[in-house]
Amino acid sequence: MPLINLPDFAGDLLDEFAGRRTERVDTPIIQPAEPFLDMAGEDLRRRIFMTESETGTSLCLRPEFTIPVCLRHIETATGTPKRYSYLGEIFRQRREGGHEFYQAGIEDLGDGDTASADARAIGDAIGILNRLVPGKPLSVTLGDQAVFEAVVQALGLPTGWQKRLIHAFGNMTQLEALLERLGSPQPVTGLDANVLDFLNRGDEQALINHIDATMQATGYFTNASRSPQDIARRLREKLVLSETRLDDAAYGVLEEFLSLSVPLADASAALAGFADAAGLKLGRALESFDARVKALAAAGVDASKIDYRAAFGRPLDYYTGLVFEVTVEGSSAVLAGGGRFDRLMTLLGAKDHIPAVGFALWLDRIETARAA
Repeated sequence: MPLINLPDFAGDLLDEFAGRRTERVDTPIIQPAEPFLDMAGEDLRRRIFMTESETGTSLCLRPEFTIPVCLRHIETATGTPKRYSYLGEIFRQRREGGHEFYQAGIEDLGDGDTASADARAIGDAIGILNRLVPGKPLSVTLGDQAVFEAVVQALGLPTGWQKRLIHAFGNMTQLEALLERLGSPQPVTGLDANVLDFLNRGDEQALINHIDATMQATGYFTNASRSPQDIARRLREKLVLSETRLDDAAYGVLEEFLSLSVPLADASAALAGFADAAGLKLGRALESFDARVKALAAAGVDASKIDYRAAFGRPLDYYTGLVFEVTVEGSSAVLAGGGRFDRLMTLLGAKDHIPAVGFALWLDRIETARAA
């Protein structure tokens, strides 16, 4: 039995899901923990409730629905495109307090027209909230991780730094700390003198041999999850990252990009102007961004009512492009949030690439907004 009651507007919500041609699905409350630990991101990992099976397998209480819905789709070998909806309890520590609450949402899997699918997700979230919180003006914030990735790649940073910056997207505190390190590199400390000598001389085979001998001597080798070659590669990458410095011009370009904040109707022009001024080629990312703006207009969504923020992201590692959140104007409480996660299905075991986009609704926050 649930420990909390469904809000009285749940029937209206289910009507909305049915009217939007979705298939209602449910997933077990007890879930395998590994997908969440590997793919959901540090923010969620810190707040999930862990347990284990009789055989020692790591399990958790369902902390969100996207991963379970995707796993169910793969397990049932259902074809695409497919639109799922869900409504149920999730369990995780919340910053505002509490650990069990209802969440609902839509996952749109397999639509190859990603611009239209993105526009539909945003339009569905706005349309549902307009019914559930009638008369309340909504505020929509939109970001695009793919555009940020294109900017970072165009600056020509080492792959390791690109991964770090992209991983931090949406967390400005972490991103600013990384940019500060890029502006003022710090030397690597704590390495064995022999290891540092091999790295500085670029003698990779000697480094591998040294690591292998050390592992054998300490007995660590039998329990090691990484080979001497892998450890040597990681050490070399760490040294390269520590020696990389972002020049003032590139640093300024990143800062300028992250400061972009305009109505979505003006965002395509602002991004094109930024790319031209910085001399960056962002072709495909900007083409996809423009296509989404046009698809939103075609779907009847007023882009002038949506704010684009270049630095805006959401704290889940599986997002790959569009990210958005919806609040009531003047409130910071997120009523709906979602985005595109094109790599997740393959990471979870799907044999074919399946593009995907979706959003979640926080029912307790919606209930508070209705009562305000």
